[in-house]
Amino acid sequence: MKQVSKLWLYSTILFLILMGVSLGFNFYFLSGGKDVSQRDIKAAAKTIGIDFTAGEIKLMAEDVKENLDSYRTLRKFPLDNGVPPAIYFNPIPPDLKIEISAGPKVELKLPEVKAPTDIEDLAFAPVTVLASLIKSRQVTSVQLTEMYLKRLKQYGPKLFCVITLTEELALAQARKADQEIAAGNYKGPLHGIPWGAKDLLATKGIKTTWGSPPYKDQVPTVDAAVVKRLEEAGAVLAAKLSVGELAWGDVWTEGKTRNPWDTEQGSSGSSAGPAAATSAGLVGFAIGTETWGSIVSPSTRCGVTGLRPTFGRVSRYGCMALSWSMDKIGPICRSVEDCALVFNAIYGSDGKDLAVKDFPFTWDPSVDIKTLRIGYLAREFEKDYETKKYDTAALETLRSLGVTLKPVELPDFPVNSLSFILSAEAAAAFDELTRSGRDDLMVRQERQAWPNVFRHSRLIPAVDYIQANRFRTELMQKMALLFKDIDVYISPTYGGDNLLLTNLTGHPCVVTPNGFDEKNHPVSITFIGNLFDEAKTLILAKAYQDAAGFHLKHPALNK
Repeated sequence: MKQVSKLWLYSTILFLILMGVSLGFNFYFLSGGKDVSQRDIKAAAKTIGIDFTAGEIKLMAEDVKENLDSYRTLRKFPLDNGVPPAIYFNPIPPDLKIEISAGPKVELKLPEVKAPTDIEDLAFAPVTVLASLIKSRQVTSVQLTEMYLKRLKQYGPKLFCVITLTEELALAQARKADQEIAAGNYKGPLHGIPWGAKDLLATKGIKTTWGSPPYKDQVPTVDAAVVKRLEEAGAVLAAKLSVGELAWGDVWTEGKTRNPWDTEQGSSGSSAGPAAATSAGLVGFAIGTETWGSIVSPSTRCGVTGLRPTFGRVSRYGCMALSWSMDKIGPICRSVEDCALVFNAIYGSDGKDLAVKDFPFTWDPSVDIKTLRIGYLAREFEKDYETKKYDTAALETLRSLGVTLKPVELPDFPVNSLSFILSAEAAAAFDELTRSGRDDLMVRQERQAWPNVFRHSRLIPAVDYIQANRFRTELMQKMALLFKDIDVYISPTYGGDNLLLTNLTGHPCVVTPNGFDEKNHPVSITFIGNLFDEAKTLILAKAYQDAAGFHLKHPALNK
């Protein structure tokens, strides 16, 4: 009996020793040791859904180790977020020829208006009205800028929508604009108009925080291409506006950006500040960005109008990169026509963002919408969903304008299964942040937040990332077939897979208010256009907006 006890004791001790050695080796490998075991390879294979045999694993082991050495070698060299990969996404599928002719130059007709007694009555005025008053010199850019700066100081802290007030720069630009206009050098409808930039657009010598603690003291040495172009158009930068942390949601370093219609509610994101500030009358217009809904969603929540241009329309130079094949920059305004005017100032190549293509943009709001071929996602409108009655009313409004709506359907494909394309590119964009451990400094640490996504996305196989992009090409080809018979189609804003699908294929989108729900929260309708044909999309959206009039309502901030 004693002998059996001794054998049991010795066996237990040996087992514990072996387990300790095994756990030690595995910990060594998993925590970044210099070798990888065959067991590690087998475990890793499970995460990608492939079963390798023992013989296959043994054969590939040395090559896996060599690849790991290559990764480690490359990681010794720093990569700035602004360095793009040497491959570029092209939204134009094979065999599709884009033919967009430049129409005759249309002279913009600004409305004839008189300046109000109290300049603050202009807080919610569209750019067209502000431009008319500045051009006629009834109002100066300095007066307008001082009014908006006052409102930014008054309401910005309540809405958590301002990261940096650029007061000194704004007043200097406003004085310059007034001098140029007085000298007869009027540059156009944005001359002297105060605007706000989403705080992931670089501004030389001014903090650009990306809404996240690891970057809160970041000061660029260059201006983003969009910032430069708006400066050349004479616009006045009044503030850097809040961005959901690294372009996700409405939570940033200082808190959650609020919806001006209901400050108990977030403004959605990630263009949280641009949408809230535009809605609240704190700027004349703003610039946002979208990768997967970041213009559409906050514009909907805050009751403003947003334009997500075609991928490759606006230079992203100087803009924080999240997804090189999906990031887009566009205006958030109080009217469709304002979006057209701002877009007209920022589109086109600059030689720095090589994804940008040059196609003409001719804004002519006098085009008869009856000449447009208009589709609608019939299956999505027929479903039972929360905002159905507002969307149905929007279709009836369009029919009352004399247009014929053709039922169409999106390609049949599990689009959400391609969403890891964004995750993989985002993980690459913030690779150093993850490896350094500084991702622990970020505000949001839950499962549905960037730190966790960056980590698990490192396990996405390169092969499957490429395969997903091949399926993406097929989707692009199917969308090209859809647009053979239509110019624009209408969708419930969150109908089906439309939002993700069109961000993956790069199609332009206009979102505009189409009513208010029982809690007086804005709701919206979405217009999707053909590649590089923002003009027709905007023309149809403007016709609807003018007929419906919901964009003329504004939140009562004092309540």
